[in-house]
Amino acid sequence: MLTKVDRQDTIENKIIPPMGKYELITILGPTASGKTTFAAALAKHLNTEIISADSRQVYRRMDIGTGKDLDDYTMAGIKIPYHLIDICEPGTKYNVFQYQHDFFNIFHRLRKEGKVPILCGGTGMYIEAVLKGYKLLDVPPNPQLRDLLKEKSLPELEKILASYKTLHNKTDVDSPQRAIRAIEIEEYYQNESPDKNEFEAINSLIIGIDIDREARRKKISDRLQSRLDEGMIDEVRKLIDSGIHPDDLIYYGLEYKYLTLYLTGKLTYEEMIRQLEIAIHQFAKRQMTWFRGMERRGFTIHWIDAALPTEEKLALFAQIDNRFNNTINT
Repeated sequence: MLTKVDRQDTIENKIIPPMGKYELITILGPTASGKTTFAAALAKHLNTEIISADSRQVYRRMDIGTGKDLDDYTMAGIKIPYHLIDICEPGTKYNVFQYQHDFFNIFHRLRKEGKVPILCGGTGMYIEAVLKGYKLLDVPPNPQLRDLLKEKSLPELEKILASYKTLHNKTDVDSPQRAIRAIEIEEYYQNESPDKNEFEAINSLIIGIDIDREARRKKISDRLQSRLDEGMIDEVRKLIDSGIHPDDLIYYGLEYKYLTLYLTGKLTYEEMIRQLEIAIHQFAKRQMTWFRGMERRGFTIHWIDAALPTEEKLALFAQIDNRFNNTINT
C-alpha cells in the first residue's frame, strides 16, 4: 500500500504509467457506488474520454430517473467528454446489438486519436458484449410469442427465462415487458445460434468499485429521496404528457416503471416509494451477481473500495496499472 506521501506524489506529479499494454479501461460497479465520479477524475488525469455503459442513460429527457448526474463529468472546471448518453428518444427500445455497434464506432475513433478510452457503467451485458466482442443479432419482434406470454406474471416469465442457457442480461429484467423481450431474444438465438467475435475482443484493464452492502443501501435510499425532491415525478409526467405511452415507460423498469404506475393510478404514493426502493436494492444485488459471474467467466476485476477518497482511488489505480503491465511483460 502506498504511504500518504507516495500517494500525493503520484497524483500531483501524475506518475500514472502510460497504459501501454491495454486498449481500454473499464470501470464498473453497482448503482450508487460512485463509479462515474471516479471515471471522470481518472479521465481528467489521463486526458481521455468516457464511453457510458448504461442501458437507460441513452434516452433523452430521462435524466433524473436514470441518474445521469452530468455534473459529475466536470472536474475542476474541465468538462470530460462522454459518449452514448442522450442518443435516442424515449419510447424507443435501444438494445445491446445497437450498443455494441455504437460503442465500437466511438472506440475505434478514440484509439486512432491515440487515447485509451474509459468504459464506465453498470449494465453488465453491455460491458461484456464489447469486451468479448460477441457476435449479436438484431432480433425482430415475435408477435405470436408475445401474445402467448402476455398473460403470464413476472415470476412466471423469469422462470421461463432462467431455463435458457445462453448469455442474457437478466439484470434489467424487472417488468413483464422486459422479461418477454428477453425471452423473445433467447428464442431467436435458439434458432440462429450466432458465433462470437463479430468484433475483436478488447484487452481491457477492469476496475470494480466495491461498495459495502449497508453503505450501498443507505446511498440508494438517500438518492431516491433526493431525486424525488429534484422533480423525478414531474419528469415522468412530462414524458407521458408528451405522448409517450405508459407501457413504453414501464418497459424501462425501476423508476420509470413505478412512477408511471403511480401516475396512472395503479399504485399509491406510499406503495410506489416502498416498491421502488425494494426494486432498486434488488437491481444493485443483481448487478453484483453479474460482475461476480464475469469473474467466473474469466475476467479479472481489480476491486477498489468505494469509501476511499478519489485521490486514493487514483493512487491505487496507478498500482494496479503497474502490476497489470508487469504481469504482461513477464
